[in-house]
Amino acid sequence: MLRVDHGVVAGTFSLDGQTFDVDNNIWVVGDDEECVVIDAPHDVDAILKVVGDRRLVAIVCTHSHDDHVRVAPELRERTGAPILLHPAEWPLWELTHGSDVWWNIDLADGARIEVAGSTLEVLHTPGHAPGAVCLHAPDLGCVFTGDTLFNGGPGATGRSYSDADLIVESIRAKLLALPGETVVHTGHGDDTTIAAEAARL
Repeated sequence: MLRVDHGVVAGTFSLDGQTFDVDNNIWVVGDDEECVVIDAPHDVDAILKVVGDRRLVAIVCTHSHDDHVRVAPELRERTGAPILLHPAEWPLWELTHGSDVWWNIDLADGARIEVAGSTLEVLHTPGHAPGAVCLHAPDLGCVFTGDTLFNGGPGATGRSYSDADLIVESIRAKLLALPGETVVHTGHGDDTTIAAEAARL
């Protein structure tokens, strides 16, 4: 049966010469046989503990701030699963991995990722980062928003490659168009719903 599994892992986020301690959510979508991982924060073993003995078919990155992609190449090496990322994320990806390590598959708005007989729909939601994406799972009634939308409002802007006006535009156009009861699984912190965040916004 299709399900969402969850873990939390601690680490750091660094950008613009500053480093912060952060706790990242680990999200895994699939069934008993196969799954996808959404983002690859901090610790491969912690991610694989959530995956268990299932076949990992993809590592889908919502954006490429280092706390979301730092261990993606190692996770790929250990599982054989491809890394999926929006190409507009290259400048941020390069800050962490340099120019010699690349992801495997470009994401695009409207792309569909198949797993366990279901589909994740890619929503390009720039603002927190230029190639930020959210992943809508209609069969599960949820959306994985990375750092685009949190319990309490839009993700942070004000750092390199971010845009405060654009993130609000992305949320209004792509996320608030989803059913209000849609559960929002965030990159950090607690879940919320589209209706709750629409009221706040």
